[in-house]
Amino acid sequence: MHSFPLAGRFRWKLAPASFVVGMGDWFFYQRHLYGGFIGLFALGLLAALLAGRPAVRHDRRAWAALVAAGLFALALIHDASLLAWGLFWIAVSMAALMPATARFDDGWRWFQRLAWQSIWSPFGPLIDLRRFLKVRAAGRSGRWSLNAAVAVLALPLIGSAVILALFSAANPLFELFLSSLLPPLLSPELIGRAFLWSLLFLMAWSLLRPCPARRLLPTFDGRGELRLPGVSVASVTLSLLVFNLIFVLQNLMDIAWLWGLVPMPKGMSMADYAHRGAYPLIATALLAALFVLVTLRPGSLTARTGTIRRLVMLWIGQNIFLVASSMLRTVDYIQAYSLTRLRIAALVWMLLVAFGLAAICWRLLRERSAAWLINVNLAATGLVLTIACFVDLGAVAAQWNVRHAREVGGQGVALDLCYLNALGDSALLPLIDLERRADLRPEFRERVRAVRSRLHRALQQDQQHGWTLLGQKRLDLAGRKPVALASGARGCDGALRPPPPVSAAPPPIKSVDPKAVRALTGEIGK
Repeated sequence: MHSFPLAGRFRWKLAPASFVVGMGDWFFYQRHLYGGFIGLFALGLLAALLAGRPAVRHDRRAWAALVAAGLFALALIHDASLLAWGLFWIAVSMAALMPATARFDDGWRWFQRLAWQSIWSPFGPLIDLRRFLKVRAAGRSGRWSLNAAVAVLALPLIGSAVILALFSAANPLFELFLSSLLPPLLSPELIGRAFLWSLLFLMAWSLLRPCPARRLLPTFDGRGELRLPGVSVASVTLSLLVFNLIFVLQNLMDIAWLWGLVPMPKGMSMADYAHRGAYPLIATALLAALFVLVTLRPGSLTARTGTIRRLVMLWIGQNIFLVASSMLRTVDYIQAYSLTRLRIAALVWMLLVAFGLAAICWRLLRERSAAWLINVNLAATGLVLTIACFVDLGAVAAQWNVRHAREVGGQGVALDLCYLNALGDSALLPLIDLERRADLRPEFRERVRAVRSRLHRALQQDQQHGWTLLGQKRLDLAGRKPVALASGARGCDGALRPPPPVSAAPPPIKSVDPKAVRALTGEIGK
């Protein structure tokens, strides 16, 4: 008697899931669309979730995740990226799971919920189908048997197949009609479309019928005493004294050389000094954070000791200064060479490390929980990643390199046009600004124009099926007609490639006089 409510719930969820499959098929298979259209698909997925899950609509906490998912869908429309899609999927999955949770709790528990959801999702439709068939059969006859179903369906199916075969043999029009209804033979195209449908259905069904994890590993509290060999008030105090002295020596050297107070030793440039130490120093700061988390747990004897607390505050302050020096090293290296997306990401990562160290210090002072520390660091990371969805780091790097290039009187190295070419349309507007400058050498201007034209054509072609709001804005600002360039193959830097060497033609075969041959043959015969 419970089969009908369950059947009704399944039917109401099949409708939005079918909508998602049809929308995805139209976008990605029939029209071969991508780019910003992925953002429109994401908005359709949100609409399907709201239509098929009333519990999500009635949960206030879920609306916060829905708003975040909508924001990332807009980021996909602005400039589609794997980062924006990943954040969208996390947000929409949290919205789907939120009604089944008592409270938000912490990031560690949500990591487990999302991990379990991703593991369960591929098998969810099969599990639900099996459950539905069992409940439906139990509601009708009390027992569900596959053999009974086969016995009932065998006669009508076999009889219908025989009659259809006879009608097809007798009537060519009937045969043509049946051929139009039958699916084509299995082909890579059909298999790919079926795989796309399956993937789209699994995505929609995992949101409409989520499976919350029943058991979660508790969050590491990080409070109270933790008995570790060699860890005591005396050993921690002595360690912090030694660590602070070593850090003072390192930071004084950075102040002296990195900040320009003392000239660099012979044989070492500022770029070498900056590049060598940036990442190992960040690793040192991370190890310092781990030391504090393990040996100075809130409520422990070491954390309650006044001398240790003051030494820890001094050490964390020196670690933050060390991170600032690492950032300055990276900036000096960028000024000596060039800016790349990876180096921007490294600077942002260093900022997050400094924030994490400050959060550890605040946790120790205020005796906050480990869940608080996890959540505040995840919030900072999420904010940074959200900003990165709307800021094109490639365009930032290209603009900086163009402004500081040696060709325009800057202090940087020669402009790497191959790197700008690899950035794609992110470098289009900076290259247009560079091309308009009046102080460029003609040969360099032609190379810039060649790279700019290549990127412009590629963006125009990409916008036909992979339209994005940012790409359209760049085309509108570019608004340039094609410029005639010298014909010939060009490299990634816009320079003409030398023509391939022409192989020397074989010497022509000289014709032989028949009379001379006969005379020579007669002489040999004599």
